[in-house]
Amino acid sequence: MYQAAENRYENMEYKRCGRSGILLPRIALGLWQNFGLEKSLEEQQEILFHAFDLGINHFDLANNYGSPAIGKAEENFGLALKAGLGRYRDELIISTKAGYTMWPGPYGDWGSRKYLMASLDQSLKRMGLEYVDIFYHHRPDPETPLEETMGALADIVRQGKALYVGLSNYDEQEAKKAVDMLKDMGIQCLIEQPRYNMFERTAEDGLFKALWERGVGCICYSPLAQGALTDRYLHGVPEGSRAAKKESTIGGRYLTEDRIDKVRRLNEIAVRRGQTLAQMALSWVLREKAVTTVLIGASSVKQLDDNAACLKRLDFSKEELAEIDRILK
Repeated sequence: MYQAAENRYENMEYKRCGRSGILLPRIALGLWQNFGLEKSLEEQQEILFHAFDLGINHFDLANNYGSPAIGKAEENFGLALKAGLGRYRDELIISTKAGYTMWPGPYGDWGSRKYLMASLDQSLKRMGLEYVDIFYHHRPDPETPLEETMGALADIVRQGKALYVGLSNYDEQEAKKAVDMLKDMGIQCLIEQPRYNMFERTAEDGLFKALWERGVGCICYSPLAQGALTDRYLHGVPEGSRAAKKESTIGGRYLTEDRIDKVRRLNEIAVRRGQTLAQMALSWVLREKAVTTVLIGASSVKQLDDNAACLKRLDFSKEELAEIDRILK
């Protein structure tokens, strides 16, 4: 049975999530990849337990995380809770989401009240929980009235199935409407989860400002551009890497010749800072005042340690930020 390290809170930094009572670790662990059938349960639990030992007490899931995308990550996380992590439930922030396709027919996707309620019930059952700390709507629904989707989130909080609610993949205007609507219903939106990294910066165009002004926290996913902002691809795409897989979108999205040249130049700055490129990319995301925490994945304990070490160097000089901006143009 897992026993947590006694010094687990000594080295992690925490930041208040918007205008709420919640402090989140600057590094959170996402279970999008590596927590389905990709790895053994023993390997998965080693990563999860080590994360908590590092003070990473926020674990981010969704109904479609893990392979196959039918709740496998939630199911495996539930087994980790039973293996000892669950004894620390009151120290954990556990989140899940619904918004992508989960089952056939018209009620297994998007943002209807029926889908969100049913999906969360399934998620709780898979994890063996009575409630989650945060329940997100995973993506905007262009057809379901926003009042219905936000009303379902508000009722989920009132029913005690989630302590807080959040939004994911909402742009500035969508987020403003949703946050304000929840407020009118007497529910504060705790957090928004956008994609944000050195290559994808649309959140800077207004979303960060809108969240900051409304007291909503922000947790950024894909901060390493699915591994492109690491030293893994400095010399091409290695065999067996994630980008080399046939179904991968990393190559077309991030690994053009121009992007690889930029990665090499960014790596030179990271070396001068005494960081790996991955560490610098994470520190760069955390520099933004509206960002509460950054969401990382991990395929090993070593990778987890390496990424968490970004917290040792979060400061940037004006010259460094200007040089990074010139490279990214």
